[in-house]
Amino acid sequence: MSGGPLSGIRVVEFAGIGPGPHCAMLLADLGAEVLRIDRPGGNGWPNPIVDRGRATLILDIRTPEGREQALEAIDMADVLIEGNRPGVMERLGLGPEVTLERNPRLVYGRMTGWGQTGPLAKAAGHDINYIALTGALAAIGRPGEPATPPLNLVGDFGGGSMLLAFGIAAALVERASSGRGQVIDAAIVDGTSSLMTMFAGLLPAGHISMERDANMLGGAAPFYRCYICADGLEISVGAIEPHFYAQLVERIGAPRDLLARQHHRASWPEDCRLLEQVFAGRTSLEWTALLEGTDCCVAAVVPLTEAAAHPHLRARGVYVEHEGLEQVAPVPRFSRTPGGIRATEEPAALLARWRSDRD
Repeated sequence: MSGGPLSGIRVVEFAGIGPGPHCAMLLADLGAEVLRIDRPGGNGWPNPIVDRGRATLILDIRTPEGREQALEAIDMADVLIEGNRPGVMERLGLGPEVTLERNPRLVYGRMTGWGQTGPLAKAAGHDINYIALTGALAAIGRPGEPATPPLNLVGDFGGGSMLLAFGIAAALVERASSGRGQVIDAAIVDGTSSLMTMFAGLLPAGHISMERDANMLGGAAPFYRCYICADGLEISVGAIEPHFYAQLVERIGAPRDLLARQHHRASWPEDCRLLEQVFAGRTSLEWTALLEGTDCCVAAVVPLTEAAAHPHLRARGVYVEHEGLEQVAPVPRFSRTPGGIRATEEPAALLARWRSDRD
């Protein structure tokens, strides 16, 4: 059993997809006891890694009996996580007004795409729609082509589950002094907008462009993009600083006049073509042997299926084996109260322990 920094925190998670389950996984990995309440038949998106470390209780919360069992668990919990559209939990009799009146110390985490308020609050949507309104999606892709969805990393997880986990942790800290819980309205549009603040802050001074053919961090610059090697594999280059770019140019044998025009945007297309030719002259393995680990800011583009075998990730123990699966270890790392992947537990045993502690 994990003894992480959230040891002793009890979480009731209403099963969903995407950011809610990922947030619950993060909390469980850091020591929280998580009871997942799932519908009969599940939601069709089982995930043995994201769903780890839970006890799962199957309830039909639309029935009086199911609702009462859910409320009993919530009465004993510190945190509730739900990802339904606004108003759904209220209609089920499990909304904040009911649950916080019964359990005033409850931290009620609400994970949605559009948020609890606003004209789109009750509309359906997915990651791609949420990040579309924030300026994030518009900046990603090649000029003249449709925007490229960055998987669902930016919205669901970067702007969603991470925001909810941060909010829950902050609310638990505040509760230690006030003794009171509260409701967290964690919206992906809010979180993604927060992720975009660096770009928003640099735009007025002209330090960056969000146009795809001029965005230094979007693949337009020759010193910050990926290149295809002789074997068809890719290598990533992130030599933004002039002294790093100088090392890269010298080591790969590229013309040194690239350095003088590093930030001349008009030269970027030509310089990209030049470096494309250079990197196409050797295999990814050859370039990695020459450049990885130097200040050239270069790394191979590794498929997910091969990531765990990379020497750096392997040396840090980024992946571990648990219940027969290779999966990412708990993050972040704590010096005194490290987290750990909790073993799967039967819901009856978990609830019995919660009742015993309460009594």
